[in-house]
Amino acid sequence: MIFNSIDFALFFPIVFIFYYSVAVRSLRARNVFIVTVSYLFYGWWSWKFLSLIIVSTVVDYFVGLGMKACSSEAKRKILLCTSIVVNLGILGYFKYSNFFIENFISFFSVLGLSFSADSLNVILPVGISFYTFQTLSYSIDVYKRKMEATKDYIQFSAFVCFFPQLVAGPIERASNLLPQFGQIKPFSYKETTEGLKLAAWGMFKKVVIADRLAIFVNTVYGAPSDHEGLALITATVFFAFQIFCDFSGYSDIAIGTSQILGIRLMDNFRRPYFSKSIHEFWKRWHISLSSWFKDYLYIPLGGSRVSSIRWHANIMITFLISGLWHGAKWTFVAWGALNGLYILLGRWVHLTGEKYLPSFRITLNQRVYRLFRISLTFLLICYAWIFFRAESISDAFYITTHLFEGFEKALSYDYVRETLNGLGLNSVEMVTALVSIIFLEAVHFVQSRNSIRSSLSKRPFIFRWFVYYSVVFTVVYFGVFEKIDFIYFQF
Repeated sequence: MIFNSIDFALFFPIVFIFYYSVAVRSLRARNVFIVTVSYLFYGWWSWKFLSLIIVSTVVDYFVGLGMKACSSEAKRKILLCTSIVVNLGILGYFKYSNFFIENFISFFSVLGLSFSADSLNVILPVGISFYTFQTLSYSIDVYKRKMEATKDYIQFSAFVCFFPQLVAGPIERASNLLPQFGQIKPFSYKETTEGLKLAAWGMFKKVVIADRLAIFVNTVYGAPSDHEGLALITATVFFAFQIFCDFSGYSDIAIGTSQILGIRLMDNFRRPYFSKSIHEFWKRWHISLSSWFKDYLYIPLGGSRVSSIRWHANIMITFLISGLWHGAKWTFVAWGALNGLYILLGRWVHLTGEKYLPSFRITLNQRVYRLFRISLTFLLICYAWIFFRAESISDAFYITTHLFEGFEKALSYDYVRETLNGLGLNSVEMVTALVSIIFLEAVHFVQSRNSIRSSLSKRPFIFRWFVYYSVVFTVVYFGVFEKIDFIYFQF
């Protein structure tokens, strides 16, 4: 079941009615209800993969209890290792088995040896990377004594499978989400309306911007060798906004629907394309995953409190694994490596700038310089997105080496129109996409100065409802309703 579907449009109102009329009468009834509807939500896609969620839930629940009752550090480590092996073992089998088999065969073929193995034809369960990391963080936090293990299995199950964020996050920490299933919040009109507004904004980003841009992006990246400069650059920039609107749109809907049910989830995006450096970008983009890798991989490796060479290695290891987390393809590994290099180069540039910029009387607070840094960061991110989106490494290299071909024709209106029409995007759709992107970034600009919610709350009643109805009308009239899956479902 996906958010942008008729199924969910019928499912959630029913959940909402039963939740506040029946389920919230007792804590246990509420949590049983959440687990039931969450399993139904996930099982709508495939019931057989529910067993994987249940296995992760059972293992980490008893691992937590075992570590709570055990004082021996050796036994606690064994329990933690059990959780890590089970969770990463399941994730590794379903996500990476074919990848390693194929590369194993390729390695031997390079050496001139013939080796064959059958593909396992493993289907990747939706959301496995997300709920695996979420439940694994619980075991690690209990081991580190950052939190107490829960004795309530139903409460823990609700934490693992809570349906709004089950499939694509945010990847919540147990310290934030788990205690919320230990208390009942009565219906709140304010929380409900705020949640609806956020969910509507997320739907706008998904069906009006992301799914419309997907028409163009999929055509170009599906056969990049058929295109040249203008189309390749446009598709790459469009993909930058497509993936942001697609994923942040999902997060907004997840956070909004959770808020309606009285559950608070963490923010996952904070205007990432206004970042002035790659380092800042990763503090604003997919925050729940970035912070997960920081807390559970980068810092345990030593973080920045090590030698310079070790720090460089820690950065690259973290980003390489982050790239591989996104998918079992070399394009994702290349994307992760490129972002790691960006961070290292950015650090060098920052230190060099601190040393030499004062002599040129350039300060970091100048508006022109800030705009330059934001623009440069966006261009670097767009370049990295090429490897993320490309179907193969060869496609990625073709695109990067043909970005500036045919630009002598790009000034011709007829050429531009023919290019767009040939890609299935007419002038009306192009204008709709561009206006939507401009509107999106205008909202982000306002948010950088003041919260949109607080700004609207100060406006007259008529103006506020005009804005709300305008967003709903835009979603209904200009939205692309073809049940296009969210991009991060594949991860």
